[in-house]
Amino acid sequence: MTTPMTPAGMPQADQAPMAQPTPQQFAPAPKKSRLGAAVVGGAAVTALLGGAIGGAVGYTVASNNSTPTVAIASSESGAVGANLATATGNTVVDLAAAVQPAVVQLDVSGGSGSGTGSGFVISPDGYIVTNNHVAGPAGKDGSINVTFADGKTATGKLVGASPDYDLAVVKVDRTGLDSVPMGASRDLKVGQSVIAIGSPLGLQGTVTTGIVSALDRPVTAGESQGDTSFINAIQTDAAINPGNSGGPLINAAGEVIGVNSAIASMGSSAGQAGSIGLGFAIPIDTVKRITNELIKNGSASTPVIGVQLDTGYTGDGAKVGEVTSGGAAEVAGMQSGDVITKIDGKKVVDSTALVVAIRANAPGDTITLTVVRDGDQVIQLPLTLKSAPKS
Repeated sequence: MTTPMTPAGMPQADQAPMAQPTPQQFAPAPKKSRLGAAVVGGAAVTALLGGAIGGAVGYTVASNNSTPTVAIASSESGAVGANLATATGNTVVDLAAAVQPAVVQLDVSGGSGSGTGSGFVISPDGYIVTNNHVAGPAGKDGSINVTFADGKTATGKLVGASPDYDLAVVKVDRTGLDSVPMGASRDLKVGQSVIAIGSPLGLQGTVTTGIVSALDRPVTAGESQGDTSFINAIQTDAAINPGNSGGPLINAAGEVIGVNSAIASMGSSAGQAGSIGLGFAIPIDTVKRITNELIKNGSASTPVIGVQLDTGYTGDGAKVGEVTSGGAAEVAGMQSGDVITKIDGKKVVDSTALVVAIRANAPGDTITLTVVRDGDQVIQLPLTLKSAPKS
């Protein structure tokens, strides 16, 4: 019998409302901890919210006007591009051999814990993408040791991290590195073949295969309200275990289409989560925007609509408790008591699904919210997203 997840703390505006308890308990985001059996640092609870609502929830990045790009990523640098170009039939063997030189293991220690996770090189001059819950604990004073596929090591520095998206960028002082090509997640289809590469349980260079088993899964991860991530996730049955966090999920062309971030587990007597065929990855289209901002600014922006959500509301949709003065929602004409039922035509089942859908966009994007006012009046509200204030 599983234990319901309990909301922690008071909800903040539309940046991070906590969902109502659900009948399912999900496991820690998969970073292998060296502090005992329990996973620490980052997400202590990872919950798939909304029950069996399927792929109808959330908002796909395909609806954006343009797809963000990462200028620092090279799809042809070093061995990865060459090996992919000559791969025979794009078999799992060929793809794994081509991409592994760009996948790394990170051993992190800091004031909030220590552990082992994965990452992948996105530029020849040493930028590495991983999860916030993997690299974030290092902070300014901790340590990050990066081990490459050839056994060489380097000291990493945390460039920036986004708890909102569970993403981080680490930099090593090396050049000429093999970098992995980035694909696109906007065109993914359920049933596509995928490969996960990383260091589950500290076993570097582990390769698992599977398919995209669902799209647009609203997933939350975080030990506390302040570091809760809301992910419009790619669901996969490729085995993802503690230590896979931050590693790449690649397609049949050897391109990264997601960053492995969370797993679902029924729990175990040992207290350590393991794969039961439900893993979740952050879509690469979102990763590209956040990565660019972290490299450029050391931080990343989070889109908000400017409301406080009523998390006590149990009906369909997300109910507005208060409208923030001067926010995007007020400008668009939203009122307290409005119930948001759709975003760009996609159904919103609850407040968590709304936040996930909003965060699939960027500040400055224009969306259309469908709201029900006074129980029967349906209104379309075009709204330009603003950026959440920096904490």
